[in-house]
Amino acid sequence: MTAFLVGTAILSAYHLAAVFALPLAIAALARPPLEVVRKAQHVAYALSIFLLLGLFEHWYLAVCGAFALPLVAYPLLALWERHPSYRRLLTDRSADGGELRRQMLYVQASFAILIVVFWGGLGPDWRPLVAAAAMVWGFGDAAAALVGKVAGRHRVLHRAVEGAKTFEGTAAMIVAGGAAAFATLVLYGGASWWLGLGAAAVVALVAGAVELFSRRGIDTLTVPLASAAALAPWWSLATATGG
Repeated sequence: MTAFLVGTAILSAYHLAAVFALPLAIAALARPPLEVVRKAQHVAYALSIFLLLGLFEHWYLAVCGAFALPLVAYPLLALWERHPSYRRLLTDRSADGGELRRQMLYVQASFAILIVVFWGGLGPDWRPLVAAAAMVWGFGDAAAALVGKVAGRHRVLHRAVEGAKTFEGTAAMIVAGGAAAFATLVLYGGASWWLGLGAAAVVALVAGAVELFSRRGIDTLTVPLASAAALAPWWSLATATGG
């Protein structure tokens, strides 16, 4: 129990500093575009997966740790939404607020599902796949949004595509997501470079397509899960061949 409480405290401190305090301080002092702040928070969320995988001895404790953040932050965000500073410092695209709270639940739910299925179901050797799926979402989604807004010139015109998504943004998602998957599988998971490269190529295309057709912000949930499904055969090969 002591180890769990210490792990939860460390995870909570990370969320407070990296996901909340630092981005908001930058937003207040440097005043970058709010989308930059928003995507920096997404990346910080994604990186927290390494704490979930490393701080807790058992998968079910990691799942409990994943929900420590929304347990505290959800009601606090609901209260803050009533104050004008909320819209000044954060990007919430919902007319009545609540988008950030939903996104937080999506992130933690995706982490919990990944941990239950791949660590709890298949064993601790599958934890690198969980991390890689989170990294594909975190870095890929951030690249898609920022590149799409800055350099997006060619819109994807399809009735199943929501909003002003662009080919440039999708290409950025594929490149950044693939690079994140490769780095995670090789450096964190210990996979061989050739297996990491093959897995990254496949998962990048899958994640790019899933992000493109996901609606109403659900890509926070669909991209990590689809990425994990695409990576599973490759990681099965890695565990069977020793890398």
